[in-house]
Amino acid sequence: MPVTPLPALRAALPRHARLIGLDPGSRTIGIALSDVLLMLASPYAGLARGKLSANAAEIRRIAEKEGAAGLVCGLPLGLDGSFGPAAQAAKDWAMAVSDATGLPVALWDERLSSSAVNRMMIEADLTRAKRAKAVDAAAAAYMLQSALDATRPRPTEEDEA
Repeated sequence: MPVTPLPALRAALPRHARLIGLDPGSRTIGIALSDVLLMLASPYAGLARGKLSANAAEIRRIAEKEGAAGLVCGLPLGLDGSFGPAAQAAKDWAMAVSDATGLPVALWDERLSSSAVNRMMIEADLTRAKRAKAVDAAAAAYMLQSALDATRPRPTEEDEA
């Protein structure tokens, strides 16, 4: 499946469908889940990165269990916003997961999400071992929350009346 712009993906979702956020790392795929109103993202799980077919099957299982109808995959752009080899690899992986799950996918800039989450966890005084277990899903939630916030429909004058 081709990559879908996030506003179009969000608009095409069935009522009360969730989005799954994916932060594909080299060893672990962070997974986050939105609420049915597409307002809040929560960490869901960390999935050991393995064969694409096995990872896609698990993501599809989560989507079916949780009522998710789309994927938002983190795109690791360069600090200057450039689209380098890591971003191309993430895009290729996201498209392959989309094809394997049958779910549409959008990409979202995830620069520094893991760093921001690690910093918050250090400030919360979590041990290194506890941070290692939770950082991938938390980074996925951080990225998904950013995507939800940026694409939230703005109220119109009719809504305010």
